[in-house]
Amino acid sequence: MQAHKSDNQIQRDVLEELRVDPRVVETEVGVTVAHGVVTLTGTLSSWSMKMAAQEAAHRVEGVLDVANDLELQLPGLGAPNDTELAEHVRRALMEDLELPARRIHTTISRGMVTLAGEVDSAGQRDEAARTVRRVRGVTGMSNRLKVSAPELGAEEIQTAIASALQRQAQREAEHVQIKVRDRSVTLTGTIHSWSERRAIIGTLRGVRGVDVIIDELHIVS
Repeated sequence: MQAHKSDNQIQRDVLEELRVDPRVVETEVGVTVAHGVVTLTGTLSSWSMKMAAQEAAHRVEGVLDVANDLELQLPGLGAPNDTELAEHVRRALMEDLELPARRIHTTISRGMVTLAGEVDSAGQRDEAARTVRRVRGVTGMSNRLKVSAPELGAEEIQTAIASALQRQAQREAEHVQIKVRDRSVTLTGTIHSWSERRAIIGTLRGVRGVDVIIDELHIVS
């Protein structure tokens, strides 16, 4: 059985993960760890960078929770007001061909964007969030998008998942067990790396009818 990482080792691994993530300027992020809980501090210039730092920390094995205390300081003068920001967000959504943009509605208050409406898959819900995070002036986001899909039975969803994995991530999912209940999918079993986990979960997020993914995968070296 693999020994638990010390907090010092987790801190070093998080700093390294930040260093190799091209979306993050790691020198602007402070990392402290206590009992597997990572706290990120510092000042960054965009919401997307703040979220990228959070995601990088969560990718490190041994991290239990992440407290994201990073602050935002938008560069330059003339940050967009909420009306201008609403226009920029709408344009970004309309230009993303992966999204049903007209079914996505936004509310903006002091740079905080709330997404509402319906999309066809969990993947589209995540893509909408990524698109909005990249818009200059966004200081926070609440993703309330719902996944709207035809009423599918568990067997139909299971079949769709199996077909998608066979096309996109067959090798990675060789030792993975999948359980479907309603529109929730639970993953158990063993994989060998975070990249395999991302491949499997990314595939499932594109399956129509999958709303929630419960990740209980175990990484073994």
